[in-house]
Formats: sequence, structure tokens, C-alpha cells
Amino acid sequence: MRFLLVEDSATLAQSVAERLALDGHAIDIAASLADAEDCLAIAGYDLILLDIMLPDGDGRSFLARQRAALRETPVIVMTARSSVSDRVHMLDIGADDYITKPFDFAELEARCRAVLRRRGGSASNIRSFADVEFDILAATLTVGGIPRELRNRELRLLEILISSPERVFSKSHLSDRLFSFTEDASENAIEVYVGRLRRKLEGSKVRIETLRGVGYRLTAQ
Repeated sequence: MRFLLVEDSATLAQSVAERLALDGHAIDIAASLADAEDCLAIAGYDLILLDIMLPDGDGRSFLARQRAALRETPVIVMTARSSVSDRVHMLDIGADDYITKPFDFAELEARCRAVLRRRGGSASNIRSFADVEFDILAATLTVGGIPRELRNRELRLLEILISSPERVFSKSHLSDRLFSFTEDASENAIEVYVGRLRRKLEGSKVRIETLRGVGYRLTAQ
């Protein structure tokens, strides 16, 4: 998944980005609202992590503008404000969740998973398709009940494909979701990860089908 982290503290931003990257997520960092707008103009995101006090404005106004423009990307507000009225206001203007600074990284990761689950219309961390089961929380894949080892980027690729079986995902969409601006990754890299994931799915009733010139989809035999 690709996240936009809007945070002006370089130290905190780097720490959060490094932690989330361990799970295979691609993270773009914006140190201001203007930078965030620039990122949103050229990339799609699965989740926005939004600080409130930024050098060029208030994150709450940014959030309100996103919702007024009918942009539905989930937003978790990261704030030092902890009063009930602040939390109520942030939720009312469109935040999907909030976390109070200083926070534990494990809690942030859990809140990210919860928001993404709700976005996908599920309350469970488990995604099943045919004889394949993917546990988002445990980051595990089983085929017919037998564990298969995946690396982080392979896990995120499977997470995207299994979120909508039979849907065709283009190379550009997958690249956009798997790599940040700072990563030098061509669409050929998608072919590499698809190949690796195919090998991990060998022997299952599920396969990754290539639709030449269109993209890839997860389908059952």
C-alpha cells in the first residue's frame, strides 16, 4: 500500500516512514500542505497520515478541503491535541481516525490496518480466495493450510490483488501503489514481483493471470 505522510518534523516523519516500510508499504513524505497537494496531484494513495500544525497552515483545513472535493482517501490525523472537542471536530470534518502524539508505533500500525480494513468493507484481517488465505496482521500466506513464505513487497502485491479477485490491475496502478517517489522502480519491477508471487502460489487453485497490454488479475482455476 502507498501512504502519504504529512509531517513537518523530519525526525518523526523518518521514523514513521522507516517503521511502515518494514511492512512493505511505500511512503511519501510531505513536510507542508503545499508538498502534500503536489503529491496528491500526481499519485494515488491508500492512506494519508496527517499532522495538524504545519508550517504553511492547519491540517484540519486541508482535510476539510479534501472532503469538500469528494476525495475519499482515508485520513488518520496525528496530533498532540487530545481534548474531546478536538477529536470530535476532526472526526466530524472527515478524519477516519486519529492518534495522539507521542504514540506507540505498534498502535499506529494497528490503526492503519483498521482504517484500511474498513475501507475494504471488512472487519477481518483475513482475506481468502479459493484455497489461499492471506493474514494481513500476521503477514502470512497459506495455500491449502500450508504456510508459504513471502517477502514484504510480495505481501503487499498479494494484498492488492486479493482485495478484489478477478479485477484487473494495470502495471502502472500496481507500481503506483507499491513504490514511493524516492524508489527507483520501473514497471519491469512489477513483472519481477509478479513472477516471484506466482512461484509462491504454485500448486494452489489460484493463479495470477496476465492480460497482455492490460494488466494482471488474481483468478481461481
